Amino acid sequence: MVDDVEAAVAFYTEHFGFTLLSSAAPAFADVIRGNLRLLLSGPKSSAGRPMPDGRQPGPGGWNRIHLIVDDLPAEVERLRAAGLTFRNEIVKGPGGSQILVDDPSGNPIELFQPSGSWPKR
Repeated sequence: MVDDVEAAVAFYTEHFGFTLLSSAAPAFADVIRGNLRLLLSGPKSSAGRPMPDGRQPGPGGWNRIHLIVDDLPAEVERLRAAGLTFRNEIVKGPGGSQILVDDPSGNPIELFQPSGSWPKR
């Protein structure tokens, strides 16, 4: 779910190398990057209709897509220079390093740089 389909398309294509596959803005668009197809559903899409119990679907939360990068500090620097908003600083763990960046609607994207022990892609 996104607040503004056109802003989301611009964000994902300009900053993360996605390509626009189709658009029915302002309701819906889908973008692709390799084998990943990301559906961008706005408030006017069928995915934006209220649930039977009245809850309204919306952006945000903690579920996220995971994008592997080769040089995380350089990506963070590039994206910060472009004015993107991060939820945290780089976190290092046994599998590698990660950081969360928000899209224009507040949906998180995890940028991940694997350690040497991470399986090859």
